[in-house]
Amino acid sequence: MSGSAPNPPEETERNYPLRRLSTVRTGGPADYLARPRNEKALIDLLKWATGAGVQIAVIGSGSNLLVADEGFRGLALKLEDSLAEIERESERVLCGGGARLPSAAAKAAGWGLTGIEFGINIPGTVGGAVRMNANAYGGELARTLEWVTVCTGAGAERRVAVDLGLRYRDSALSPSEVISTASFQLSPGDPEAIKATMSEMREKRHEAQPSGIKTFGSTFTNPDGGEAGGRTAGQLLADAGCGGLQVGGARLSEKHANFVENTGAATTAEIVELMSRARIQVFESSGVVLEPEVQVLGDVVWPDAWASLKP
Repeated sequence: MSGSAPNPPEETERNYPLRRLSTVRTGGPADYLARPRNEKALIDLLKWATGAGVQIAVIGSGSNLLVADEGFRGLALKLEDSLAEIERESERVLCGGGARLPSAAAKAAGWGLTGIEFGINIPGTVGGAVRMNANAYGGELARTLEWVTVCTGAGAERRVAVDLGLRYRDSALSPSEVISTASFQLSPGDPEAIKATMSEMREKRHEAQPSGIKTFGSTFTNPDGGEAGGRTAGQLLADAGCGGLQVGGARLSEKHANFVENTGAATTAEIVELMSRARIQVFESSGVVLEPEVQVLGDVVWPDAWASLKP
């Protein structure tokens, strides 16, 4: 524990159970949790953490997050208030890093602005979506992202999208760099047509993916190698017989095998064991080595069999 660190800024909670902030509901506590409500408070927290040698992690919607059972030895940040606002500026939409991407997509549609409709099906925050260059249903965040404000312990700076190192489900942003604002340059469109498109996207997601359960987003990224034969991670898992595969309280969904379900009191250790077994089955079935898409926080211990498979 970071018990030797100097006292953090006020309103910082200690030993906060992070499972409350993760949609799969597993994992242990963070040494510190803070909910900065504006850019100055965020920078003060980052400055404290940097000076104290404390690790930093931003908790968005917790929908793509797997927390170690032992927790996180550092400062977890949950952006709120002005850091989660969504505003319009002509054909530009300005979002706080803590704003929910589905909310941004819905508001843009109401304003008659098109370009981020796909965000309606990504249950995360804008900051997390930028960090992971989120994409779905043919849409990609990088296509409309104009610039972001990046905060560190040294202050805030604006960076244009091309300087973020955006790539498939990743970027060059470090954990100590936190997005406070993102600007999306959109195009005018018919509000009703945009809303109809989003409704169709929501329906496709409902038909294909599990809902109403404790889960996170896609477990593995879609492979791009020739061995996959154009199949997605979910298709490879299904073809390898992984749908319904279970370890303790963790199970791969029978509806969509690339989704882990917490059937009750699953642990993170059970989830990573399940992921390892599924990865092996896919490799034995197709020769493809799947890579995780879910983000891990803390010292998650992967089974020995995980490291034995190399892309």
